[in-house]
Amino acid sequence: MSNPNILTTDDQIRELLNETRRIAVLGIKPESHSTQPAFYVPKYMSDAGYEIIPVPVYYPEVTEILGQPVYRDLTKIPGEIDLLNIFRKSSDLSKHTFDILAKKPKAVWFQLGISDDEIAERLADAGIKVVQDLCLMVEHRALANAG
Repeated sequence: MSNPNILTTDDQIRELLNETRRIAVLGIKPESHSTQPAFYVPKYMSDAGYEIIPVPVYYPEVTEILGQPVYRDLTKIPGEIDLLNIFRKSSDLSKHTFDILAKKPKAVWFQLGISDDEIAERLADAGIKVVQDLCLMVEHRALANAG
């Protein structure tokens, strides 16, 4: 894949993390699921000083996660999103592609085990940086303090 917006190297990912301040988390889980990556990864990033914008897909009764108000629609989030961290099955990504393209975050991060080359290419062609199949927490631990 030759698209420069598809990030694969440590240097590219370190640079992305350094430029990131606001992270919207699509598919985030509430505190009641604290043992699940879709909760503890965003919590880790919040503890590391990033602003987390929760965008759960389920849990209609939940109005706040990590002390932040919940959004049900990416396009309703005010302001810029530096990074959209996605916890959805690869097969569910297509449901969100339109909203992602409409909101146009600077970057989209598919968590470990999640990838879709076709969608990644579409986002990259739209000028959005894409990371696939990596854990944001693991990469941040490995790279953010090693720069």
